[in-house]
Amino acid sequence: MKVVTKELRFSTKGEIDLVDITREVERIVEESGIENGQVLVFVPGATGAIVTIEHESGLLEDFKRALRELIPKGKGYLHDRIDDNAHSHLRATLLGASECFPVLNGRLVRGTWQQIFFVELDVIPRHRRVIVQVMGE
Repeated sequence: MKVVTKELRFSTKGEIDLVDITREVERIVEESGIENGQVLVFVPGATGAIVTIEHESGLLEDFKRALRELIPKGKGYLHDRIDDNAHSHLRATLLGASECFPVLNGRLVRGTWQQIFFVELDVIPRHRRVIVQVMGE
């Protein structure tokens, strides 16, 4: 089995910034030379997430609004005593730090309207890295 690991690095604008990384992940899969296997997309950190969602402006705004409504700021979270971003951590936990996709015939398998996004959930702009690991034969 072959394993190819690459990192994506980028800056975010702060809370609920959505960064479409689909093309970069597809490029890494294609360049890996792996024909059949899987690709893991993972963010190290407690206030970032990886999700799949359609890249349509209305839906992306709906997604942001839903996150704000599901886990609002300033609800008396105990962690806010430390750095006032408990809602960021809770949102990241709800969404998850990774997604895994099949690789078939050298290509990432995803639905037509299924793009891969990094979601910045921290309250400030950050420099982020995402690990993309392609495994297979």
